[in-house]
Amino acid sequence: MENQKVWFITGASKGLGLSLVKQLLSKGDKVAATSRNAADLNKIIANHPNFLALTVDINNEEDVKAAIAKSMEQFGRLDVIVNNAGYGLLGSLEELSEEEARKNFNINVFGSLNVIRNVMPHLRAQQSGYIFNISSIGGFSGNFPGWGIYCATKFAVQGFSESLAEEVKPFGINVTIVSPGYFRTSFLEKDSINVPKNQLDVYQSVRASQTAHQQQINGNQAGDPEKAVAAIIEMSSVENPPLHLFLGEDAYNRAYVKMDAVKTDLEKWKKMTIATGFN
Repeated sequence: MENQKVWFITGASKGLGLSLVKQLLSKGDKVAATSRNAADLNKIIANHPNFLALTVDINNEEDVKAAIAKSMEQFGRLDVIVNNAGYGLLGSLEELSEEEARKNFNINVFGSLNVIRNVMPHLRAQQSGYIFNISSIGGFSGNFPGWGIYCATKFAVQGFSESLAEEVKPFGINVTIVSPGYFRTSFLEKDSINVPKNQLDVYQSVRASQTAHQQQINGNQAGDPEKAVAAIIEMSSVENPPLHLFLGEDAYNRAYVKMDAVKTDLEKWKKMTIATGFN
């Protein structure tokens, strides 16, 4: 097929990742998909000629490198990379341990960097490619009590993606940061979202946020994951794609609240801001 693409997707065993795999296979594209256990993927998508399931620890660079090599061997090229693997962490900065915080950064940030570092030689050789880095509206606006570390990981994704976009542009490679709002996936399920081992009840706003996300928001998110995935697939064929793609009306609205707040601070304190140079 002339327009057939080869995709490499991390974190593909559930949520947006799994929906993306299914839609791509249904339209005839080829997919190499990673999970902590490829057997989980093979149970869902069995014996499909365009599908390669890979067991990958994205924190292990040799593991990532081997997965990309297997994908190249199987399909001959990679056109679209989706760094989707990640998980939520809900707790105040004080109560989250260093180990809990570092683990979230290792998966959400350094896992994606491992993929980018090892796939770039192939994309550069092709002089083409597209990298989608899945962030969050929490990577653009961090005013969510209890989500500080998670937001920090997604802010990091936004930052390195903006630099990456400039670095790879000369090689014909596009980069888009995808920032979803609330979508009805398993993201907020108890087996998906992590909370601190040592919780401090004094943080009432954090406990309230935890209760709201797990008991009220979970299962009632306004975003349709199938539509989000369809938007990403459509974007992969746009000639001049955006660097930032916000998904969901809630993400759209929160982005403008953040931009307006920054603009207000800039103008209110402009005199102080610009008075700090040498006269």
